[in-house]
Amino acid sequence: MKSNSGFTLIELILVTVIIGILAGMVVVTFGGRVQESQFRAAKGDIASLSGAIDLYALDHNDVYPTGLDALTAEVNGKRNYVKELRDDPWGNPYLYKPATSALKADYQVWSSGPDGIPGNEDDVTSTSKLE
Repeated sequence: MKSNSGFTLIELILVTVIIGILAGMVVVTFGGRVQESQFRAAKGDIASLSGAIDLYALDHNDVYPTGLDALTAEVNGKRNYVKELRDDPWGNPYLYKPATSALKADYQVWSSGPDGIPGNEDDVTSTSKLE
């Protein structure tokens, strides 16, 4: 009597198809979450940078920084407000528009979004909605 151990070709194909279907379901389920998490991360970074800018102004007699680089430097014994300036989740630097008056908190911090082009609908600000 001959004993055949192992799997047949049909069984291997069936298992491969089932694994492919399960993998496809995972991609569909979590595929949109990546973009949402990138937008959330950018909004969190912008909120952190805004807080650092406000702290900078408190320590410098209500004078706001002229650029984000000022947040990393220790000036006149004053602390640095962020350890390093990170890029946004898409690899672009965060953008900063200083206050129009040295004593006014009307600055802007934003990300140019996934396309890296500032000034269009995919820019991320502290008030922009998630896609």
